[in-house]
Amino acid sequence: MSLGGGGDGAQQQLQQLAREIEQIEEQIRALQGEIEGLRARKTEVDEAIEAIETLDSGSTVQVPLGGGAYLRAEVQNVDEIIVEFGGGYAAEREQDGAVDTLESKKDTLDDRIEDVQSDIAELETESEELEQQAQQMQQQQMQQMQRQQDE
Repeated sequence: MSLGGGGDGAQQQLQQLAREIEQIEEQIRALQGEIEGLRARKTEVDEAIEAIETLDSGSTVQVPLGGGAYLRAEVQNVDEIIVEFGGGYAAEREQDGAVDTLESKKDTLDDRIEDVQSDIAELETESEELEQQAQQMQQQQMQQMQRQQDE
């Protein structure tokens, strides 16, 4: 139903706003997925820290070989821990140094989580503003329809 003189344009604007809101919601879902991934990595780092802090030389551990296969091995020296520190690089660290490196990794993950949460908050604000704009346009259309019916 055309609303005479500009109803089609208003309807197109509403459709455009709906598309923009949907795009924002998709971005929010993607960012929430990223946060879940970051939290999973943080959990892995926590588990590694706990393992390093509780291991002693001579401890028996299960070493993942890939494909769900593990090998039992004895820790020869707890002060010979290989830790990735980014960019595809890794270095041997003693026990405390390995924990420090992992704690730093956790801090970086926390910072990234905060950044992504901030991005989500900005997108949510933008979405709310677009929704308010759409509601105002719908109300204006309803008022215009009411005026036309009253004429």
